[in-house]
Amino acid sequence: MRDDLGADVPLGAPASRVVSLVPSLTEALAASAPDRLVGATEWCTHPADLDVARVRGTKNPDLAAVRALSPDLVVANMEENRELDVRRLREAGVAVWVTRIETVEDALASMSRLFAEALDLADPGWLVEARGLWSSPAPARLRVAVPIWRDPWMVVGSPTYTDDLLTRAGLVNVLAGRDGRYPPVTPADIDGAGADVVLLPDEPYVFTADDGPEALATPTRLVSGRLLTWYGPAMVEAHAVLTALHR
Repeated sequence: MRDDLGADVPLGAPASRVVSLVPSLTEALAASAPDRLVGATEWCTHPADLDVARVRGTKNPDLAAVRALSPDLVVANMEENRELDVRRLREAGVAVWVTRIETVEDALASMSRLFAEALDLADPGWLVEARGLWSSPAPARLRVAVPIWRDPWMVVGSPTYTDDLLTRAGLVNVLAGRDGRYPPVTPADIDGAGADVVLLPDEPYVFTADDGPEALATPTRLVSGRLLTWYGPAMVEAHAVLTALHR
């Protein structure tokens, strides 16, 4: 079998011991195959009661700790994890499945394939529900901008999962046309882009209610970063929250 990047994943049988280096995939596995998940990063905060071994962070995983868990499979993501770590795990004989997620359809298809091919499991209920919810994009009704960092300011661009999610929810990302997936901007750039509201997530930068009025003239609203960036069970809740913004 091959992962999203076309790399061979040498699995002789469905994976029974999985280490996840991606918070959203950790939540997906914990919700659907909790008995298979044996390790995760410190950033894997959902579900809140997750009780598995921790292998440090997404950008600096403890590879020795990963190997010590004797995983059949490690799941990673092209954007969140370093190619160097993936390569070192593979060189050590560990099977690694790397996902590439840039659209909602990518997320749905990638997770369905991971469950079917690597775990020999049918689509879980939340994935079936998410596919139905996101299958029909809503008409554009609200113009938004979404910063992800401050000092320097950076925003969600395209092509990204978040930009596609916003579009399907009827939210027009007014800064999607800038160069780069997460282009640097100034507060003046954000204010000048014509957004109705600026959505301030709590990750990766933890924006607070003070950040908006302090730096921006455009109205702001705090939102869960998990709902904007995590593909998995969060996609169901994200549909309800994001489509409600323009009602």
